[in-house]
Amino acid sequence: MREEYDFSQSRKNPYVKGLKKQVTINLDSDTIDYFKEQSVDVGIPYQTLINLYLSDCAIHKKRLQMTWK
Repeated sequence: MREEYDFSQSRKNPYVKGLKKQVTINLDSDTIDYFKEQSVDVGIPYQTLINLYLSDCAIHKKRLQMTWK
């Protein structure tokens, strides 16, 4: 490895802002517990599992279908 590197010609990654965006969301404790249990089984952090699930819904354009009784 070099002792010093020259970053004077470097540029920022133009895609970094489009990768992830931090948001605040209120979730029920039961929902969080469910994803935490799943994360232990599959070895993926629960926040990542929630993101994967929501991404799948968006990609497949799943619509929420609720019926009130």
